[in-house]
Amino acid sequence: MSRARRFAVAYPLLRAAADIADHWVQSDHQAATKGQSGAAGRRACAAHVASYTAVQAVVLLGGARLLGVRLRPGPVAAALALSAATHYVADRREPLRRLADATGKERFVRLADHGLNGGYLLDQAWHHAFETCAAIIASA
Repeated sequence: MSRARRFAVAYPLLRAAADIADHWVQSDHQAATKGQSGAAGRRACAAHVASYTAVQAVVLLGGARLLGVRLRPGPVAAALALSAATHYVADRREPLRRLADATGKERFVRLADHGLNGGYLLDQAWHHAFETCAAIIASA
């Protein structure tokens, strides 16, 4: 089976799982608290990332199996670890805000007008980029 085929299966499964985990599985408490400084924020973010990673694992492995695509455990574990680590960094909010400021996006990251939320859009772009990297790793 080609690596391209494994990637073509892994990416949409990781992406769908991410949306499910971020928007349906994540609790209101986690969403409201995960970006706060201090232990409460770190705990809420860690709990969210744990459930997020579990959802991605179930969807990736279950979906690949249903589609008859065999993924190797080592690359899958590495892909999920990358997704989890980068998700935690983004969801702590301040690191992404600092990155946005450093790259000239200081106004956009704080945009919350005209139906847009710049911070959320940059957060999602970050996740999509690292989910793509994770899918590449999982397809090895």
